[in-house]
Amino acid sequence: MASTIKDVAKMADVSISTVSRVINDSKPVSPEARRRVLHAIEVLDYKPNEVARSLVTKKSNIIGVIVNDIGNGYVSQVLRGVEEIGRMFNYDILLSSSYGDLEVEMKFANLFSQKQVEGIILISDILNERLMYKLDQIKIPYVVINRFYTIDQAATVSINNKNATYKMTQYLIDEGHEKIGYVALRKDMDRTNETYKIKGYREAMQQNDLKAKIIYAEGLDQEAAEDVIEDIIEDIEDKRYTALFCTQDILAIHLMNELSDRGIRVPDDISICGFGGTELSEIIRPSLTTVKEPFYDIGAVAVRKLLKSVEAKQELKRDTVFLPVEIIKRNSVKTI
Repeated sequence: MASTIKDVAKMADVSISTVSRVINDSKPVSPEARRRVLHAIEVLDYKPNEVARSLVTKKSNIIGVIVNDIGNGYVSQVLRGVEEIGRMFNYDILLSSSYGDLEVEMKFANLFSQKQVEGIILISDILNERLMYKLDQIKIPYVVINRFYTIDQAATVSINNKNATYKMTQYLIDEGHEKIGYVALRKDMDRTNETYKIKGYREAMQQNDLKAKIIYAEGLDQEAAEDVIEDIIEDIEDKRYTALFCTQDILAIHLMNELSDRGIRVPDDISICGFGGTELSEIIRPSLTTVKEPFYDIGAVAVRKLLKSVEAKQELKRDTVFLPVEIIKRNSVKTI
């Protein structure tokens, strides 16, 4: 049978309240009494009741994490950063995946509130404004990580999307490309980071006296890629494009496959680059030139930002921390 706090008190020859003070470090205890209590805890292998302890200390040392899909590669990399840094500071992670169900996310918020989590991190590519409103009402600090939607009303960690697309576009221009098309995702464009990506692309093209050409995709899957290629295949065959810069790696990879099916070679006939730096960008052949987003670092910085606020007992600042990106130069872009 597991040892109790009474067993520890008896062995250490102190009161139960003294054992509680040592465990919770709540009030001063003489060095000798502390030594006896710690020795008794070790000998008896006593494990404090964490629920009861949290009621005393008012700290659970738990961070709740809500993700929309744990199977998403982007989500798993961000989550790794959250978990490793959280563990480094002695916090446990309580993870839940909603698989895109907004109502399920609301239920998780209630559950986390009952578990007395110190804070919540939302990792998603959907937008649940009701959830953020609820978290504000129940006064749980939270950080939002969303690589798709623009987040203005909450603390978040992201990248400078405009600067990232500018850098990649300028790299293509430096490689001799002048006929560069940007393949953008049309969905909810007025509320997403796509707006900033297009601005960065346009700015680089304008500064080099080149004509910007925006190509809109209705999704990121193979069907959407097929529709894009159908729309511009004649322009590609007539060499009106020498490079296509895609809003995400997965779309770039689908476009490469569609082009290959039509006998158009990458990068010999047209160069392709993506955005994200996912594992797939390394596996595809030719390997994909891409903007590498620091997914792990985004998770690590997000949880550290949250914990600093929790430890200092200060209100979480609702701002955006921008992290740098890297241009990964691979084989899908050729020099002209």
